[in-house]
Amino acid sequence: MKNHCEKKLNSFGIGVPEILLPKNIDVGTWPVIACDQYTQDADYWSRAEACAAGKPSTLNLILPEVYLNSPDKARKIAEIRRTMADYLGGLPDCHPDSGIFDAPRKCMVYLERKTAFGRTRKGLVAQIDLETYEWKPFSRANIRATEATIVERIPPRMEIRRGAPLELPHIMLLVNDKNNLLVGRTGSLVKNNSPLYNGELMCNGGHITGWAVEDDTALDSVADAVAKIAQENQADDGSVFLFAVGDGNHSLATAKAVWDEFKAQQKKSAEELTDCPVRYALVEIVSIYDDGLTFEPIHRVIFNASAETLINHLAQKLGGTASQVQSSAELENLVKSSRTDFGFTYKTGESQKYVLLRTKIDGLAVSHLQPEIDAFLQGDFSDGPAPEIDYIHGSDEVLRLGSRDNAVGILLPPIAKDSFFETITVRGPLPRKSFSMGEADEKRFYLECRRLFS
Repeated sequence: MKNHCEKKLNSFGIGVPEILLPKNIDVGTWPVIACDQYTQDADYWSRAEACAAGKPSTLNLILPEVYLNSPDKARKIAEIRRTMADYLGGLPDCHPDSGIFDAPRKCMVYLERKTAFGRTRKGLVAQIDLETYEWKPFSRANIRATEATIVERIPPRMEIRRGAPLELPHIMLLVNDKNNLLVGRTGSLVKNNSPLYNGELMCNGGHITGWAVEDDTALDSVADAVAKIAQENQADDGSVFLFAVGDGNHSLATAKAVWDEFKAQQKKSAEELTDCPVRYALVEIVSIYDDGLTFEPIHRVIFNASAETLINHLAQKLGGTASQVQSSAELENLVKSSRTDFGFTYKTGESQKYVLLRTKIDGLAVSHLQPEIDAFLQGDFSDGPAPEIDYIHGSDEVLRLGSRDNAVGILLPPIAKDSFFETITVRGPLPRKSFSMGEADEKRFYLECRRLFS
């Protein structure tokens, strides 16, 4: 029988996983960054290969998305399967003790990740029930998507997860926990113990330390915290918005699709498959208010559009007022100090224009802006080239691109953490490319493993 705290956790779709880690873990070579990073930078992955050369590494268990359209993808996936079995000691020609993993450890993992940018992010690795997750807009599930899910991205990822002996997580879930009851309090209960792992990550990844969360006191605290957070985030209709997917939205949607497919093939109900590993997914839970978690807006640049026409369109649709400012520094500062205002920069003749659009919109600014940009882009441009949009990280790059002919740079204000959950509840998932959780080097590294398909 499961103890009381596990039953309590399970009622919210959370479980204590059986974690697999190498017997003699080398943090400098075993973990590697999430597969959906550096998708245009094969050199990064070459450097990662050089770091891990000749040693057990999660790099050998994933398919970096830079290779997702590779002509030998099928061979790469087959090799990943073989390596997973090899690491588990399950190949026919292997000795039973040849695997690299220590015995499974039934625990959650509290971790602290100090990135190369000097920020320390705290997280809790746990197992979530895919029956309590839904990516479709306006879901009332406990776990919901934050950004629009592109359905076409799911099938290629299913090829990789379907039948895989191991699961490695790069999914990060955000929890609306202003009082730091879940992650922070858990850390205070386990940090005096010896860590499971501790060291420097490869390729500018920073430092990471993880501790097992397995004794009754710590797990009871986790269960109590989840119950309290659920109560605070319960809607009038009784639904609970417990977690929002921060990173790995398409990976979690893939896990859900593979589970639904498997369940249908077994011709059994979810209740009959309660103990099936495929029903669950490993995730890292992070408080949205964590000081080490930065939310960066993703800016826009529109090419081949009349700046005045675009600004007038947005001012009308958003109920805003546009006015010129004197410099890029002034524009950037005004936008950064706002939650609802947007900055525009564009070239007219030999002069550079800077325009601030003040609005009184509610909720996250990008959820209002992007639909109106989409409407503008779908207009009639039969008398000339159709406008195009690009999504840009960093205001310096937006200002640089905005100085080109026939380009309009659009600066977005910071993401307001305190209205994040509310906006998704009211307006549904945010438009794609709405925000970035930190810099690329700060993304989650694969580290903990769990058995998936037998």
